[in-house]
Amino acid sequence: MAVTPLRKQYLRVKQRYPGAIVFFRLGDFYETFDEDAKLASRELDIVLTSRGMGKGQKVPMAGIPHHAIDNYLARLINRG
Repeated sequence: MAVTPLRKQYLRVKQRYPGAIVFFRLGDFYETFDEDAKLASRELDIVLTSRGMGKGQKVPMAGIPHHAIDNYLARLINRG
């Protein structure tokens, strides 16, 4: 199954930092995927959706507007 360059990059970073929630800036949003997206959605009360990652593969995704990232990151840090 072919994987998008975004997916490959995300998986590389996640492998390097498995205990961190990884956000990628894509346009006007910071997005996170997979279990990170589920956790961010639950902890930050943001919408959990999905994004296509090639060949019909969809993965969980949650996003935060770039202008609001400081507020959301502070909330995550405060929750540990």
